[in-house]
Amino acid sequence: MKRFILFLIMIVSNVYIFANEAQEIKPYGAVPTANQLRYMRQELDMFVHFTVNQYTGREWGDGTESPSIFNPFKLDTDQWARVAKETGFPRIVLTAKHHDGFCLWPSKYTDHSVASSPYKEGKGDILREFTASCEKYGIEKGFYLSPWDRNSKYYNLGQAYNDFYFNQLRELVENYGEVTEMWFDGARGEASDQTYEFNKFWGFIREKQPKAVIFSDVGPDVRWIGNERGYAGETFWNTIDSSKYGIGDTRSWVPAYLNVGEAGGPDWRVGQSDTSIRGRYHTKWFWHKDDKPKKVKDLVDIYFGSVGRGSVLMLNVPPTPEGLFDDRDVAVLYEFRKTIDEIFSKNLIDGATLSASNVRGGSDSFSPQKLIDGDLDSHWGADDALLSASVEIKLPEARKVNVISLSEPIALGQRIAKFRVEVYRGGRWKVIARETTIGNKRLLRVNTVTSDRFRVVVEDSLATVCLSEIGLFYEDGRLLAKK
Repeated sequence: MKRFILFLIMIVSNVYIFANEAQEIKPYGAVPTANQLRYMRQELDMFVHFTVNQYTGREWGDGTESPSIFNPFKLDTDQWARVAKETGFPRIVLTAKHHDGFCLWPSKYTDHSVASSPYKEGKGDILREFTASCEKYGIEKGFYLSPWDRNSKYYNLGQAYNDFYFNQLRELVENYGEVTEMWFDGARGEASDQTYEFNKFWGFIREKQPKAVIFSDVGPDVRWIGNERGYAGETFWNTIDSSKYGIGDTRSWVPAYLNVGEAGGPDWRVGQSDTSIRGRYHTKWFWHKDDKPKKVKDLVDIYFGSVGRGSVLMLNVPPTPEGLFDDRDVAVLYEFRKTIDEIFSKNLIDGATLSASNVRGGSDSFSPQKLIDGDLDSHWGADDALLSASVEIKLPEARKVNVISLSEPIALGQRIAKFRVEVYRGGRWKVIARETTIGNKRLLRVNTVTSDRFRVVVEDSLATVCLSEIGLFYEDGRLLAKK
């Protein structure tokens, strides 16, 4: 009898476990790697463009510049790292070498470097100083090594140039500690026949720097957003089909494709929205005396148009010829951080009671209350048969709201294709926003409404409906009135 009872207990336990396992929502389509997921959740990235262009006034150098002009005699990489840390940027990506071919480190493979400059009488290594500062302030680092070297005698010589480039890449990857991002583009001269061995380069990075995400038009981890204004598409998918185009592809449809992505595409490529703090109307990557930084309001708008559409914002902050961030740029960065913090300092959804049109298997594991637990890995979910569902939010009292935040459990893939937000007023539900994708984070700005009831309705999903977080906020117009 005891054996029989134990047998029944075992069967019941297995059935219970099986039922709970069956309730788990299955990943849909392409999903992010651990590195990609971490990168998306960091939200912000800082670019630092620094080379001989600071001294010539150019955006693209031609490789004939003399290293003798490069002398950042007040260089303070501690300032770069400190400002990044205090304004919420977890990583800085530095242009170790731009198209002009000038290297910020004493490369063994060229004389066109800081070793031939007056800086520290040719004994300087800016990458070494940069690395030490990042470590001091707990900032991650990355490098951009332009594939187009307009100074190299090997350029356009096929394999000889790829070998030269690989040797410089090896110096960066092996000699400067941990790297968490490597940034590539397909830059080349218009008449160039040079091809690049990107797969070899990327494989080497994977081996030597396993925590690094790799950026290029096609990834393999992070992709360009298709413009240099810092805006992802209003509809934005992290999924694409990278076989449809190549790095540096100049066909007219490619930027628009990168900007939106492809629903259900086979490749997960995090969208990176890049722009510069310099040049309010035309993006300037390098510091120029007469340029002014964007206004705080501009940066907040860009934040909502990049991070707020599910991509990562990469903001360039170029040093002056002396090697310092411009005081004007720094002031804008701190005001930007202060404004973002003030907007999102108080989640008005705190204390709310949530209910859903459907809860997966009726299980508390998928309760809509998961949407306000602060855990991006927990989620509300509906039954598999439903590709539309809704969540209602009941606040303790009427509250003024004009910013709404939504997130999908992105580790399970991106699936929501259409949704709306409603407010209950005058005895009925009224639509205050209707959008398409959500992804890692969707931020909505709406006309200010005061109510104690809100509803999020997922109208269409590519797979099982699920959400991980909802937030309600109020953006005081005074925050941006004079910025």
